[in-house]
Amino acid sequence: MKHILLLIIILITQSKNAQIVELNWHTDLSKAVSISINEKKPIMLFFTGSDWCGWCMRLKKEVFNHEKFKVWTNENIILVELDFPRRKKLEPNLLNQNRELARIFGVSSYPTCWLVEPQILENSKVNFLKLGKLGYVAGGTDKWISVAEKFLIKN
Repeated sequence: MKHILLLIIILITQSKNAQIVELNWHTDLSKAVSISINEKKPIMLFFTGSDWCGWCMRLKKEVFNHEKFKVWTNENIILVELDFPRRKKLEPNLLNQNRELARIFGVSSYPTCWLVEPQILENSKVNFLKLGKLGYVAGGTDKWISVAEKFLIKN
């Protein structure tokens, strides 16, 4: 009887930890820019190695896979995932976009999250006002959001 009770407790704990929240990640930056401008929300560029980067996986597990993060992002930012996988292939146009953005933003490690505000220039080109950069932050969802919100405060 004790073994059955222990097994039930383990299963309940694992199901809570395995909870995955569906987020609205964009991969096409031009579409995300349009949404950002229409909704008057900044963009979070998430540079990740989804299938090999341990810190990226940890950030997703400890922060992004929680309902509180989903609520916060829905209210505050537009999400863009810029992936650099090793085991899966990206379409060439997506791979080129991600590489170019990593170069522009000087990404040298993963995960890197840039919070940016797109601005349309007179020649219809897009400029990104850099609000702030962060990566993995120990302390879970609340701590990560508190650091990110410091970049979103309007002066």
